[in-house]
Amino acid sequence: MKAITIKSARIVGALTIEIDWNTGETLTADMAGWLRKPFDALADPVVFQQMQVDEWGHGLGWPDGLDLGADALYELCRRQAGLPTAIEFDAWMKRNGLSLATAADTLGMTRRMIAHYRTGSRPIPKVVGLACKGVEATQF
Repeated sequence: MKAITIKSARIVGALTIEIDWNTGETLTADMAGWLRKPFDALADPVVFQQMQVDEWGHGLGWPDGLDLGADALYELCRRQAGLPTAIEFDAWMKRNGLSLATAADTLGMTRRMIAHYRTGSRPIPKVVGLACKGVEATQF
């Protein structure tokens, strides 16, 4: 499965980064929630401005070894954008006792696509996240 990677990133405001992902999405990350040790150094605008995408797109880095992995950043961006995440999708499957096959049958999708959504190797469309909520809401 294809790993989620960062194609490019740019600072667009105080503690705010816009990230272009290999999924074709462009999402924004508000880093204010990360301002606890050791990331509290990012509160300094001079340090924050030194952000760089690592060589292979697997994360962002700052001076003194401050690094954030692409997978954690992708989850953060999607959550902040109100989009479903792989962690939420996996939790939905576990909460409802669904295997890949039963989740696929429930949502009218292929088992392979469910596997992609569960691992985060493909972005989960908003409509799929809404369908998951609908399935749960209709169960007694």
